[in-house]
Amino acid sequence: MSDIEEEEEPVQKLRSKRIFINNVDLFTGKNLGQYLSQCIVGSSLEDNEEEEEGETGSVHSAASHKEGAYRVIGTLKDPNAKPPEFVTEIVNFKTREELLEKLLECDIIIYNITEDADSIDESVWSVSSLHTEIEHFDSPKMFILLSTVLTWAKSKPLDPDDPEIPFTEDDYRRRKPHPNFKEHISAEKMVIKFGKTNKQKFQTYVIASGLTYGLGENIFHFLFKTAWLGEASALQCFGTGTNIVPTIHIKDLASVIQNVCDSKPKTRYLVAVDDSQNSLEEIVRVVSSKGGGGKVEHISKEDALLIKDLKQNEFDSLLVNLRMEAMFVKESMSVRWVAETGMVDAIDSIIKEYKQTRGLLPMRACILGPPASGKSTVADLLCKKYKLHHITVKDVIDDTLAKLEQSAARLEQTGSATGEEEEEDDGKAQEDAELLEQIKESKESNGGRIEDQYVIKFFREKLKSMPCQNQGFVLDGFPKTYEHAKDLFALEDEEEDESSKVNYDAAIMPEIVVALDAPDDFLKDRIMNLPEEVVQGTHNTEEGFLRRLQEHRSINHEDETVLNYFDELEIHPEHIDVSENADPKYEATIEKIAGMLGEPRNYGPTPEEKEEMERAAAEARLRKEADERAIRERNEAEEAAIMKQRQEEWLERLEEVRRQEREVLELQSIPLRNYLMKHVMPTLTQGLIQCCQVRPDDPVDYLAEFLFEQNPQVD
Repeated sequence: MSDIEEEEEPVQKLRSKRIFINNVDLFTGKNLGQYLSQCIVGSSLEDNEEEEEGETGSVHSAASHKEGAYRVIGTLKDPNAKPPEFVTEIVNFKTREELLEKLLECDIIIYNITEDADSIDESVWSVSSLHTEIEHFDSPKMFILLSTVLTWAKSKPLDPDDPEIPFTEDDYRRRKPHPNFKEHISAEKMVIKFGKTNKQKFQTYVIASGLTYGLGENIFHFLFKTAWLGEASALQCFGTGTNIVPTIHIKDLASVIQNVCDSKPKTRYLVAVDDSQNSLEEIVRVVSSKGGGGKVEHISKEDALLIKDLKQNEFDSLLVNLRMEAMFVKESMSVRWVAETGMVDAIDSIIKEYKQTRGLLPMRACILGPPASGKSTVADLLCKKYKLHHITVKDVIDDTLAKLEQSAARLEQTGSATGEEEEEDDGKAQEDAELLEQIKESKESNGGRIEDQYVIKFFREKLKSMPCQNQGFVLDGFPKTYEHAKDLFALEDEEEDESSKVNYDAAIMPEIVVALDAPDDFLKDRIMNLPEEVVQGTHNTEEGFLRRLQEHRSINHEDETVLNYFDELEIHPEHIDVSENADPKYEATIEKIAGMLGEPRNYGPTPEEKEEMERAAAEARLRKEADERAIRERNEAEEAAIMKQRQEEWLERLEEVRRQEREVLELQSIPLRNYLMKHVMPTLTQGLIQCCQVRPDDPVDYLAEFLFEQNPQVD
């Protein structure tokens, strides 16, 4: 390793350094930048653990640029993305020359090529361009290439007889890349090469990182999301699952990079992995058991490639089979490990990080009220809006009894167990069979009713199930009494903590409690107005409803109601009078409860649901446009009809006016006509006759002369 090693340089503790990180809006860049922005330069070299803990802080702490801390600048993969708060400056460049100017202003340049293939070419260009500018450096600079262990994926075992011997940094020359990661190894070689020219001014490092996990998850996000959603019957493991997957927590990787920045180690090629040697199956199984339904299903690699939500680089990464050991990191660095022994051992804290980082926190609500107040309708609408689980007494009892019967039947079929897992399954089946027998005896002695203790047990198991703990739930009409609530939400013996002030099980306690109120007359009228086909076969008959209403009022008198229990815990129920707004769709009620719950805390609509929503929105838009067009056409037709009617009326009136004018003119013309007939027409007729007889050359002149001669007024 002589060509990639240097003598340790004396550490000069600087109070501030400018550090460049590409793609600070992606998983790795964002978390590295957040971590380093809280680190004081040189703090990893100090032994004061308390000071170190205070300096690095939490990745979730509010962004603040501390004095002496690394000042992060960087680029965005998505130009429209909101810049993280910890970033001092976002580098926007149109040409690479503009990028180089910004890189020359930095003390440390970190290029992550594990997430974005476009970054590989840019990183090689950047280290090459910086190398050509060495003589113009104002101060020494460091270039760190963050690569991946998949550049080792096809490496031959160190000892064919003992394939479990792990690779270390010393074996970096033997590494052979995965076929899809040849460009990555070429970039690694170029970075090492450019760091050999002038090691005093320009130092280069390559860090081969294990598959990162923690916080919001990246490579393993497909597994965590599938387990959290709980839609699949089992979490899928690709292939046999025996391949060893090198991993490292993203915070531990950030701590390794911090050590490199502070100590400038002599080793130029580093491996950053934790101490785990977990197989893919072990990882899948622990994610399923702690974050999902607990079941694992093996599928072929060919089938795994067909999963549309699984990216190619995720597929390649999850199927890597490498045993690696970070010798230099363990021996020469003071890493503040978050998960030194790996993901499987730290799964509880990792799942907690995953849920908190992505805001996947369960929503818990309880809807109470008298019969016919609309509890089930409101609960169902809330569950559809927030993607929660609708918990009813009937469903809980039916589902639990069905599972107990299946378990007992399986015990009878399988007989005695042989393996350890089978023995555990048989032990659980035996307990289920005994519990089922106890329930049957209880029902026989209680007139077919199940005792409250069993119902409470069923509810606790349901609310503590992984789906309810992941997404949340809406309790529909239960608990019914103060005692029910007290028993249901009580801490179990192993959960009790004397130092805790909370005397209830916070994991299943509703965040909000809604009491739907209505007077008895209103409820009776609502039931009486139900169609007969809806009432038949239900307990909403008049007799059944009155019995249930009376029972509800009797167990919820003013002195001790189930609402008092929540009041005592300062979870004050919200009363909503459903009789004030008799809306069958409960829009106002849902809107009010939604205001109490806030925004959904889940992944939101799936691509299929988004497509369906867009399709529904498009159909609604088309219907609206068609309705508007129909209204417009109807209005135009009505206006045309009105105009036609008005025109016809106008024409009729015009004709009438003309008729009246003609009559007036005729009346006015009678005296003149009589005068003409008496004094003018005889003379004119005589003149015309004579003109015809004489046939003069100018008849008009002849006639004029004749009339003039015959005019009695002319002498």
